[in-house]
Amino acid sequence: MYYSDDTDIRWKQRYQNFAKAVAQLTEFVEKGELNKFEVQGLIQCFEYTFELAWKTAKDYLEAQGFVVKSPRQAIQTAYQYGLIADGHTWIDALEKRNLMAHTYNEDLAQEMQGLICEKYYPVIKGLYQTMARLYGD
Repeated sequence: MYYSDDTDIRWKQRYQNFAKAVAQLTEFVEKGELNKFEVQGLIQCFEYTFELAWKTAKDYLEAQGFVVKSPRQAIQTAYQYGLIADGHTWIDALEKRNLMAHTYNEDLAQEMQGLICEKYYPVIKGLYQTMARLYGD
């Protein structure tokens, strides 16, 4: 199967946006104590950073010749290929992200804040570091 340079360029362009999103998420995580509006911002930042994370992995995998049709498949293939280390945490993050996109309540927001900072941010940061090496950053 032949892939043009476009697939290589696509993942690199997506990576650049992913890197910016990770930097913003890092600011939220490192801030520490957040008020309720900042928690909402953290969750929204997590949602778009997570979206860019799996799409960056998907684009990279497609540039390597894989066919990836869904976020779940992107996560599974990224785990098998060695781009990510903890597939279960990624699937959990996918499910929680989908839940947060359709509902909002303060108790769930507090739970998500903890999950994002303690569990999801480290795996996103790990993918970012892997992709940065592949990108040449």
